[in-house]
Amino acid sequence: MKLRKNFVAATMLAGAATALSFLSAGAAQAQGALVMYCGVQEEWCRAMTTAFERETGIKISMTRKSSGEIYAQVKAEAANPRADIWWGGTGDPHMQAAEEGLTVEYKSPKMGELQDWAVRQWEQSKQRTIGIYSGALGFGYNTELIKSKGVAEPKCWADILNSKLKDEVQMADPNSSGTAYTLLATIVQLMGEEKGFDYLKSLHKNINQYTKSGAAPAKAMALGETTVGIAFMHDIVTMVVDKAPIKVVAPCEGTGYEIGSMSIIKGAKNMDNAKKFYDWALTPAAQKLGAETKSYQVPSNKATPVPPEAPKLADIKLINFDFAKYGSSDERKRLLSKWDNEVKNLPK
Repeated sequence: MKLRKNFVAATMLAGAATALSFLSAGAAQAQGALVMYCGVQEEWCRAMTTAFERETGIKISMTRKSSGEIYAQVKAEAANPRADIWWGGTGDPHMQAAEEGLTVEYKSPKMGELQDWAVRQWEQSKQRTIGIYSGALGFGYNTELIKSKGVAEPKCWADILNSKLKDEVQMADPNSSGTAYTLLATIVQLMGEEKGFDYLKSLHKNINQYTKSGAAPAKAMALGETTVGIAFMHDIVTMVVDKAPIKVVAPCEGTGYEIGSMSIIKGAKNMDNAKKFYDWALTPAAQKLGAETKSYQVPSNKATPVPPEAPKLADIKLINFDFAKYGSSDERKRLLSKWDNEVKNLPK
């Protein structure tokens, strides 16, 4: 009996020692760790992760999702946040998260190096999100498929309503994709809400798939799976650089644009490391990684070289996009609900 008691006591002591050791290891790991939700292309996410780990020794646990998906996850985890930093993706869900108190204020020492539009994003969000890149919305078409269908080369938003393009246009779902929400907000601002939704209803007849990711239509065009793809122009350029038979279009009526953003999650368990990443991600060295991974956005640091392949924003007819309004929680919820009810669920 005494032997058994000694064994139990020894086992409990060993268990306590193991638990203490585990907690100490966990604390040490937390000090040298960072959890990132990444909203750009996988290759760029991985390049940022590798470069930051190499430079700082801080290990990153990275998850790549579309902007709308990340926002939904951050909101769902608000009581017990898993992530520390949200890097990339369209600014609208970042703005919504800021308004809802899901992210925190932070002023980086790199602020003075940034483009005005990046700083304006920070100011409008009450210091809770910052612009890291910008890019214009547009569409592309597979030149071989458009020719085979006998369709005139589209140059305007109106042209992709052509009945010959039935089931030949692809875009993402604005509930999951920041790219597609930018389209929704763009069309409403460009045409007015009533006419804008009439346009989206007409476009619905030609849509073959609402994808989860905003860049997916560009890839589908390159593979010959769709004739027309609506996406950010830089994502379509990536396919052109890879020799796909695609032409990029800046719509003649005008178009919207994104300010890709970065935010620190409220309640981040690795707050100091999140701030280190935030500051590093605003440097030219970090921002150059975009072009190196075939992502051709316009960087926010003035000293970062703009990739020659990047669509030239000065040559594109850009609307005066109201980021504060269309990034607000109420407006996003209202427009997405209206799109679900009046467009997505329509029969073809």
